[in-house]
Amino acid sequence: MTIKVGDKLPDVTLIKATDAGPDAVSSNSFFAGRKVALFSVPGAFTPTCSAKHLPGYLDKLDDLKAKGVDEVACTAVNDAFVLGAWSKSNNADGKVTMLADGNAEFAKAVELTMDGSKFGLGLRGQRYSMLVEDGVVTQLNVEAPGEFKVSSAEHMLEQL
Repeated sequence: MTIKVGDKLPDVTLIKATDAGPDAVSSNSFFAGRKVALFSVPGAFTPTCSAKHLPGYLDKLDDLKAKGVDEVACTAVNDAFVLGAWSKSNNADGKVTMLADGNAEFAKAVELTMDGSKFGLGLRGQRYSMLVEDGVVTQLNVEAPGEFKVSSAEHMLEQL
């Protein structure tokens, strides 16, 4: 069953992209004890993700933090090296934490996958955003296929 508001996130291993290289982190420990705005993109360097999704969260980072968000994180079914390069190319290092879900384990666990095979992408995570407080989903915004509205930083801000 797809994750919903009020559910605790499942514990899976994500790979944090860092300057020192990939760093494995459990979702339980990453989300514990704080408020995290998490957004998911189908893929780093893809058009909407690079032109709108990540830039929107970078632009609204201070506003989100002023509303009580401790950290902004992005997840994608990409490896940590790709997410690290995407972060650097968008000047997001130290601003948005990149959480690689290379095997789609997190996307599968929250049941928010999509089949991008038609575009040569294979299994990916859907485009969505969620607010997670101490490991529990308090807001969830899943996009309809091909849309970019409810997962934006602006929409997240309206919910805070």
